[in-house]
Amino acid sequence: MAYGLLIIRYRRPIEEIQAATPAHRAYLTSLVEAKTIVASGPMDPRFGGVLLARIPDDDPQGALERIRDSDPFWQGGFANYELVVWNLTFGRDGLDRL
Repeated sequence: MAYGLLIIRYRRPIEEIQAATPAHRAYLTSLVEAKTIVASGPMDPRFGGVLLARIPDDDPQGALERIRDSDPFWQGGFANYELVVWNLTFGRDGLDRL
């Protein structure tokens, strides 16, 4: 299992983001329940957010793209995503236990 970061940057006014947030969070809840998402939350100040995801070793970039592509923020054009496969040097054991 590998890890990835999905860095979200909003493209729309915050009022539109707030209106779309319940659908986005419902989607994230499904990923947490599936143990795909380790942690997530908005940036401060709120101009985007970050997701830490568990992804398969065999196609990490594809896994990140599938997470992004199913997110209502992406589907509705509310946000851009930077997808980063993260090769942990330190702390992997702690994350693996979560």
